[in-house]
Amino acid sequence: MTTAKEIMHPGAECVRAGQTLADAARIMRERDVGALPICGEDDKLLGILTDRDIVLRCVAEGRDPAVLTAGEVALGRPMVVEADEDAEQVLRVMEQYRVRRLPVIDHPDHKLVGMISEADIARGLPQERVAEFVSAICAE
Repeated sequence: MTTAKEIMHPGAECVRAGQTLADAARIMRERDVGALPICGEDDKLLGILTDRDIVLRCVAEGRDPAVLTAGEVALGRPMVVEADEDAEQVLRVMEQYRVRRLPVIDHPDHKLVGMISEADIARGLPQERVAEFVSAICAE
């Protein structure tokens, strides 16, 4: 049985809710990632910020990324999976909610331990299952 912990990218770095989108974009560039978890001062996961969010919800609206904060663009509560969750359950969650990135938490502490992206799925699972996953995520 493959678990979330085995396919995730460990050591996900949070962007703080009070950090600007310009700060978040620099972190994304430095880490070569397209998304960052947004955490509050209490380290509680508040959302996920993507490069697409920065473009559509800031730049395209004529807002200033040096002023707008990650917390201001965080929407809803992000879906998460536990590190010991079976990979099939991870895929079901990602397919059902059509999310391309999924935070992984450690159960007893509920601390963020990693992220699972489409690339992690492609590297960690059989090709047939990856094809099914991509079809489900990209379906209209």
